[in-house]
Amino acid sequence: GFANAPDTVFVTGSQQETVKTWGFRGAYTHNWDPYWNTALYGAYAQAQFGTLAKTTLCGAGGAGGVFGGLAGVTGCNPDFAIGQIGVITRWTPVKNLTFSADFNWTHLDQKYSGTAVLSPAVNTAKPTAVYELKDQDSFTLLLRAQRNW
Repeated sequence: GFANAPDTVFVTGSQQETVKTWGFRGAYTHNWDPYWNTALYGAYAQAQFGTLAKTTLCGAGGAGGVFGGLAGVTGCNPDFAIGQIGVITRWTPVKNLTFSADFNWTHLDQKYSGTAVLSPAVNTAKPTAVYELKDQDSFTLLLRAQRNW
């Protein structure tokens, strides 16, 4: 998946255009007893680029510009949405010591399609290769021990 969320897009010789974003999040925690609790949480957000930004990045009709002109890119639209759902369980055996297990799913709904040859920076773990532009899902399990003083 490929997405970025700048505050604005500036076009030399033209104007600066803001990127519209919105989102929400929420959670519910159930206390099983004084030592155990479980929370269910979720979030959803969207980024929507304006006409000037889309034309600059993708060209007229999505076939040019900075990204739309790359070989292999069959659809160019920088808009995207991201959603997340998770569950966390915490155990607090004594005051100020908590062990937790947090599992979540994140989904990136990006609007690009096709393929692109990318050469990431040297400080990333990705090699230079042909990457498919498509939606992406990731699953994370975080185990944590926290001591407060």
